[in-house]
Amino acid sequence: MPLPRPRILQNATSGFSPSAAQLADKAAVYLRRHPHLLNSLSPDFTPDAASYLLLKSQSDKALIADFVAWARRRDFFTFGCKCLALHILTRFKLYKTAQSLAEDVAVNTPDDEGNLVFESLSETFHLCRSSSAVFDLVVKSYSHLKLVSKALNIVNLAKFRGYMPGVLSYNAILDAIIRSNGSVKFAQQVFDEMLSSGVSPNVFTYNILIRGLCAAGNLEMGLCFFAEMERKECLPNVVTYNTLMDAYCKLRRVEEAVGLLRSMALKGLQSNLISYNVVINGLCREGRMKETGDVLEEMKRKGFVPDEVTYNTLISGYCKDDNFHQALNLHTEMVRNGLSPNVVTYTALINSMCKARNLNRAGEFFNQMLVRGLHPNERTYTTLIDGFSQQGLLHEAYRFLNEMTSVGFSPSIVTYNALINGHCNLGKMEEAMGIVQDMVEKGLNPDVVSHSTIITGFCRHQELEKAFQMKSEMIERGVSPDSVTYSSLIQGLCQQRRLDEACDLFQEMISMGLPPDEFAYTTLINAYCVEGDLNRALQLHDEMIEKGFLPDVVTYSVLINGLNKQARTKEAKRLLLKLFYDESVPTDVTYNTLIENCCSIEFKSVVALVKGFCMKGLMKEADQVFETMLRRNYKPDQSVYNVIIHGHCRGGNVRKAYNLYEEMLKSGFVPHTVSVLALIKALFREEMNDELSQVIRNTLRSCRLTDAELAKVLVEINHKEGNMDVVFNVLSEMAKDGLLPNSGIIAPAGG
Repeated sequence: MPLPRPRILQNATSGFSPSAAQLADKAAVYLRRHPHLLNSLSPDFTPDAASYLLLKSQSDKALIADFVAWARRRDFFTFGCKCLALHILTRFKLYKTAQSLAEDVAVNTPDDEGNLVFESLSETFHLCRSSSAVFDLVVKSYSHLKLVSKALNIVNLAKFRGYMPGVLSYNAILDAIIRSNGSVKFAQQVFDEMLSSGVSPNVFTYNILIRGLCAAGNLEMGLCFFAEMERKECLPNVVTYNTLMDAYCKLRRVEEAVGLLRSMALKGLQSNLISYNVVINGLCREGRMKETGDVLEEMKRKGFVPDEVTYNTLISGYCKDDNFHQALNLHTEMVRNGLSPNVVTYTALINSMCKARNLNRAGEFFNQMLVRGLHPNERTYTTLIDGFSQQGLLHEAYRFLNEMTSVGFSPSIVTYNALINGHCNLGKMEEAMGIVQDMVEKGLNPDVVSHSTIITGFCRHQELEKAFQMKSEMIERGVSPDSVTYSSLIQGLCQQRRLDEACDLFQEMISMGLPPDEFAYTTLINAYCVEGDLNRALQLHDEMIEKGFLPDVVTYSVLINGLNKQARTKEAKRLLLKLFYDESVPTDVTYNTLIENCCSIEFKSVVALVKGFCMKGLMKEADQVFETMLRRNYKPDQSVYNVIIHGHCRGGNVRKAYNLYEEMLKSGFVPHTVSVLALIKALFREEMNDELSQVIRNTLRSCRLTDAELAKVLVEINHKEGNMDVVFNVLSEMAKDGLLPNSGIIAPAGG
């Protein structure tokens, strides 16, 4: 049934029936004076009455707005009335109401190509003293609903009738194409059509196109439009720069993103918080966490306060970098500033705690999520299931699995693989096989990780026949073994001294196009060393390096032990000294190995060497070893830091100890309780109060106290200084952990 169109009259209000005019006038009076009586007119109100009121009152902005608000959902407010209202609302610049009404027309009008709405607007155009802005608004509304073909048709009809839609219409269509993941080529065609129609693009036009091109991975074309903007003196804004910086970062070209950030300032354009968040995210993606600190400081200097995006990005970045200490510090700071971590951040923190084998803290973060009203996602649950499975706590893992399914998440292959690994670690191979069967029954195809995990489990428990049977089954299921599969089987054969079979499997692995990894090479090198065939072991070592695999500490330990067992000590040391100057091998490996094997038997490792000097009070020598490590690009671990900090505290060089403590924190390590205890006592003794306060703040902020002795010192010092707030905080933490301080402050002796 065709829709009725509004009357087309020479005079806006002529030709209407007296009853319609009378009803409209009555409604106008009610709108102005008695709006509560309007509903009494509704049963008798007609489309003619509505049209009459709109046309007669089209100069009264307030009355029109009130009438449309009352009438728009009622049956008498027909398609024709809505078209009249669109003209008038647009002229009054009541764009929000007009766009909502236009979207209502778009959704509820049977109008295949938009012809009907265009014709109706065109016929009433002059009656309502309208302008081409009404067509821009309608096109924008259709585009917002992603009705791109109708929007384009309305633009073409408007051009043909001489209404000349403007840049707003084209921007809306381009944005709809990009938002709906349409063809970028189609967007460029629309852009070309826009230019041929004489419509000049503005900064929003270019931003839409650049965003679309960058999202499609075509940064270079985006940069071409960026250059065109500057040529045409259409100045890019901060959105333009942020879009390009984000594209650079996603392509791991952070330096160029930083270059754009710098160029903004040179061109007098103010960056915003999003600009810095984009660069910080790019640095986090590449694991360049130290550089994020510089960007963060610059951001703060310019007056920008980190928001939830900043903190969530940094916490996730530090978690991926395994710098749990800094991630926890930022989490504490974020919450203190009244900001809320999101599900991704909490999941990253939970994952970090699981990796650190601190399942209690992982559980605390999970509970915090729930308290904050956040809903864990499938990845959150899978992370917890994996964490508990890794440590053999399958009861807890299954508790989270049940909770996960009860809230509507289906376990993924990754979830099931975590459970398989947990059973294999405990030697529960039948149960692990049962999980594979469950996966199949639920329509999930076990992947290479599922099969390789079970194969590794069988090999670990010396059940090689079952391991090879699983290899055959996975191939039958269309799953190709990977390097991990072969490496596990090779290790299993080598453990049973079936070296010939292991070598055959090694060759099969190569013939399958799978390059052996460090683990496979090291396993065979060890097997040859055990058999006494050092020459073949050394050949494999050379082959390993030729193929681009860098031996690790395990590989060298295996080789050196093999050489030493055959009394080929000089050869072992010659090999090590050659490697020490060979740039193809990482210096952290060779330096550590040299110390382990070429120093006197009294010092078997870097830690032991430093500890030995510290115990004898030879701090100068300890510092020399430490500095040599740094020069050789050997990254000291937390054990080295703890030993040397404690040594300097005992030796009286408290400033050096504190500086090393700060370095340790910057490197992402958490000082051991013994080191913190020694440092706090030394700083208190030397009256270095600022440094003492900082250490105490760091200790309380970064982790829950789990050492009664440390709590005792903190309580005693702060009690003497009158810092009772800190004392109470420490005691609260102790209460949480079920600790009682060994101090007379709490319970006098003999009480």
